[in-house]
Amino acid sequence: MLRFDDRVAIITGAGHGLGRSHALLLAERGAKVVVNDLGGALDGTGASTGPAAEVAELITKNGGQAIASTDNVATPEGARAIVKSAVDAFGKVDIVINNAGILRDKSLGKMTVEDFDNVLAVHVRGSFLVSQAAYPHMKEAGYGRVVNTSSPAGLFGNFGQANYSTAKMGLVGLTKTIGIEGARNGIKANAIAPIAWTRMTEALLPAEFEAKFTPERISALVAYLVHESCEVSGEVFSVGGGRVARVFVAEGPGWKTDDLTPETIADHWDEVMAEQPYVQSATESMQRML
Repeated sequence: MLRFDDRVAIITGAGHGLGRSHALLLAERGAKVVVNDLGGALDGTGASTGPAAEVAELITKNGGQAIASTDNVATPEGARAIVKSAVDAFGKVDIVINNAGILRDKSLGKMTVEDFDNVLAVHVRGSFLVSQAAYPHMKEAGYGRVVNTSSPAGLFGNFGQANYSTAKMGLVGLTKTIGIEGARNGIKANAIAPIAWTRMTEALLPAEFEAKFTPERISALVAYLVHESCEVSGEVFSVGGGRVARVFVAEGPGWKTDDLTPETIADHWDEVMAEQPYVQSATESMQRML
């Protein structure tokens, strides 16, 4: 069994759904958990101490160790407070699972700037701020695990979710960069793109998804990715309904010429659109341009 004894985990958005499931699983396997949740509505309005406190109390009742945090991930002060609560209570931070998120779905023409900015503030800035606040502690310890929560909507796009899709694809870039920068200090970062029945998706998914696409089937992957035995970093994984798959950004072979004009591009468009053989890194891409 993969255990987390003596590991300290911060889990944001842990009052409901996926975050709650992650917190319960890691605590069951020995982790000390900071259960962070602002306790607001799905659109980010309001706040309540209830959700975080209830999960922390449940973990304690089951024999685990947990504290509740209602600090706001989207502010520097809130992110620092979350990390400080972990260090004050448990002495360190080993794991950060960025799961906090809100929804403000509207079509592009109807979406306000506020709708766009607020969604990015929680998903992207929140993940950045909490990871940044925890990073010095991980760096000093020479160990750390970070999991960010992306989405199929970010990887592939989705109608009515320009804000959410932008945020979730942005987390892919953040994840890969943390993985690169953290490598020499034993810090590994990965992202998940889950499909699960939660309060965020119950109005979007068919009713028959509820029994199969449970949060627990997401948490199993998250637990592996934040375990000390997991060596992978900078990757993205689709997960849902019992299936796990690697998702990657790739570049096709392309077409190259010294006479690049709109007309020559049009004439060779099939070559531009070719898929194989692909490359997966900026270095390989640059080499093909030389």
